[in-house]
Amino acid sequence: MTVPSIAIVGSGPSGCYVAQALRKAWADAPISLFERLPVPYGLARYGVAPDHPGTKAVTNQFARLFERENIRFCGNLEIGRDITLNELREHFDVVVLTLGLAGDSRLGIPGDQLPGVYGAGQLTRLLNDHPDEVDTAPVLGERIAIIGNGNVAIDLIRLLSKKADEFAGSDLSPQSLAWLQAQPVREIDVIGRSPAAQAKCDTVMLRELGKLNHACFSLADDALLGEPQSPAEQARLDAFKALIEREQPAEGVTIRLHFGKVPQAIIGQQQVEGLRMTATQNGAEQTLDIDNLITAIGFNQHPQQTLHRDQLCGDADLNLGRLDQGLYCAGWLRRGPRGTIPENRADARLVADAIIAAVNSGRLPLGKPGELPLPAHCVSYQAWQQIDRRELEQAGPQRTRQKLRSRADMLAAARTQ
Repeated sequence: MTVPSIAIVGSGPSGCYVAQALRKAWADAPISLFERLPVPYGLARYGVAPDHPGTKAVTNQFARLFERENIRFCGNLEIGRDITLNELREHFDVVVLTLGLAGDSRLGIPGDQLPGVYGAGQLTRLLNDHPDEVDTAPVLGERIAIIGNGNVAIDLIRLLSKKADEFAGSDLSPQSLAWLQAQPVREIDVIGRSPAAQAKCDTVMLRELGKLNHACFSLADDALLGEPQSPAEQARLDAFKALIEREQPAEGVTIRLHFGKVPQAIIGQQQVEGLRMTATQNGAEQTLDIDNLITAIGFNQHPQQTLHRDQLCGDADLNLGRLDQGLYCAGWLRRGPRGTIPENRADARLVADAIIAAVNSGRLPLGKPGELPLPAHCVSYQAWQQIDRRELEQAGPQRTRQKLRSRADMLAAARTQ
């Protein structure tokens, strides 16, 4: 039986899950994963909070793809710069784009481009030592507003409230810890449009906040709690109430939770100075004095991304991830920035099933070689293992690893024997 040659662009969870599903369908199909960084795993490495090692452990499952399933890793190659998309399509029967969405969505209100406005994704990548962010560390003030109350916002509340000893077992680097400790954050106002019961965060994340030793939680006077419409919403509301009603520590970061509020304008001339917002129930206006604002309202395509979905061949059948004959997309690039790593597995399965059906029905012609000349700076999986080994060896006390923070350091480690 003739099997398809497959190229997957992006080695994060979506790309790895697509590779996993297609390998189960075709044990002998040549499958290559292309990644612009010298290191694999994307969101699992750089988008999961550094103090959530259990979530990051999914990379152990992905490693088996390269070590046991004959999946080829081609790192340090950017599609659109080092190799064109057309070249991939000429050499592979199937090309799947799993690039993700790394850009922070803007609020779209007056003042949202003032100095002092930062994206949650940018800060998460900074704390994870992403090579594109390590030189962008901002200086935060004492008063912070976080817009959004999903899991990413909860991550930031937790990270900005912890002391050094609370990061045991994480992969937070000395540089990132030093940055956190240097920030004089004393107050965090968390603003969400929805009522508390309908907030976008997971209950388990709220319960984790309840374990913080240096965070004092309170509810804004006019916060909208809402009426639970399901057991999950009741559990979420109960978790918020438990957070407010717990015995608060004598000192620490003060965190005020606002629900049913909509940002209207960020105030300031040369720098963020305040936030004007209104209540969804009655339109009442309120102004907060703040030093910085962090958006945690979702993601879009990063400005540096060379491939944009709307510039591709058109959404031939986006429900199944099909962009054109032999060209597919999966994960956030297909459905938008929604869902956790496990949900990306289901999405990858859906797209893989569409590819399998197209091949098995004969709708997708086969016969392309699955090989193309690669630049000398390509990083293989074996070279990544050298980087991985270095990071594990240099991990400090009570750390799982210490990431290499620049491409130059990664490539130097990759060349060691």
